[in-house]
Amino acid sequence: MDNKQAVDFTPVLLGSDFNVYGMARSLYDIYGKPVKAFAEVSLAPTRYTKIVDLELIPGFSEDPVWIKEMMKIKQRYADHKEPVILIGCGDGYAELISKHKAELEDVFVCPYVDYDMLRSLNNKENFYKMCDKYDLPYPKTKIISKKMVESGEEITQPFGYPVALKPANSVEWLDIHFEGRKKAFIIKSEAEFRDVLRKSYENGYKSDFILQDFIPGDDSHMRTLNVYVDKNHQVKLMCLGHPLLEDPAPAAIGNYVAIIPEFNQDIYNRVQKFLEEIKFTGYCNFDIKYDTRDSSYKLFEINLRTGRSSFFVTLNGYRLADWVVQDYVFDSLKVQDPVYANKDSQSYFLWLGVTPKIFEKYAKDNDVKKHAMQLIHEGRYGDTFWFAKDKSLKRFALYKWMMHNYVKDYKRYFVAK
Repeated sequence: MDNKQAVDFTPVLLGSDFNVYGMARSLYDIYGKPVKAFAEVSLAPTRYTKIVDLELIPGFSEDPVWIKEMMKIKQRYADHKEPVILIGCGDGYAELISKHKAELEDVFVCPYVDYDMLRSLNNKENFYKMCDKYDLPYPKTKIISKKMVESGEEITQPFGYPVALKPANSVEWLDIHFEGRKKAFIIKSEAEFRDVLRKSYENGYKSDFILQDFIPGDDSHMRTLNVYVDKNHQVKLMCLGHPLLEDPAPAAIGNYVAIIPEFNQDIYNRVQKFLEEIKFTGYCNFDIKYDTRDSSYKLFEINLRTGRSSFFVTLNGYRLADWVVQDYVFDSLKVQDPVYANKDSQSYFLWLGVTPKIFEKYAKDNDVKKHAMQLIHEGRYGDTFWFAKDKSLKRFALYKWMMHNYVKDYKRYFVAK
């Protein structure tokens, strides 16, 4: 993937989070040009940077404002002869691009599945039905509907506490707010179970919940898989990561802050078969957890975008943002075999979203942590935010402020598992 011939292209990113900065950093490192981005609000990772040209648009996170503004943005690029690649770096933006693809793709390259498939994959209930069809293990599950809760129907809980409770519609859940709201819940009692359901539906959530058998184990039992599937529906990159620590703050549950690369051909084979048979295209990532009870890896969900922590892929040499460029600009992937990343454990780099000190204090002591600490001692680690070509006093101060907040959050919220 060293194709840097004189073919022009323009990337356009939607969002302002770590995912956006990681994608822009990858592209800037290869092609040397700042990347345009649009978002509703300015988040810390894309402040005081020279590599992201961020433009803020009030109300840009949802329709009807989004498509109205995108039609204006489209006019800016209408006379560009080079490919203009549109990449949504959050669940909401990915869904909006897919929903309006027909209105946008006369100007933009939109590397997304059709809207019906996206909605089916984004809905965990439908996703698990697809897992059944394609022999992909997932936790034992029960569906809970709004009607069941509001009718007063007695909801039997078949798994025993603690249990996992997740909104089936992760995009709709982004707009639901109440005290105690989390991305996902680990429920420890019947009273808590009923309280979360009641508050969720009273505050506007309409879709189902997924009640799941809780897979025991700390953060180091998790895995994250990043994939790129080309325009011909062929998997071209699979990169598995082994998270060792998660963000403890309630609003950030499920956000990884330490990942070491891992290789597992069985996971690669199963997921590749699934994605190619459903004719997927574009970026996606999977959250997976290892279940010691039956020695299996169980899928939690698929996200139809690159992940917040996906810079670990680029850090380990696989330049995540460039795959879509190679596909749609250089048309080079059609002759390339799939890359199954991380076969060589000698070349690993540890990705961190927190300081080494925080990682050492809070990550579970095990053999993988020992390996990670060795990488730290050897200087073989990095993060998304601190980029040598984008350093400044303001970004340094911002980094220190973010790490200070992590120290406070771990003191307040961290519970050893």
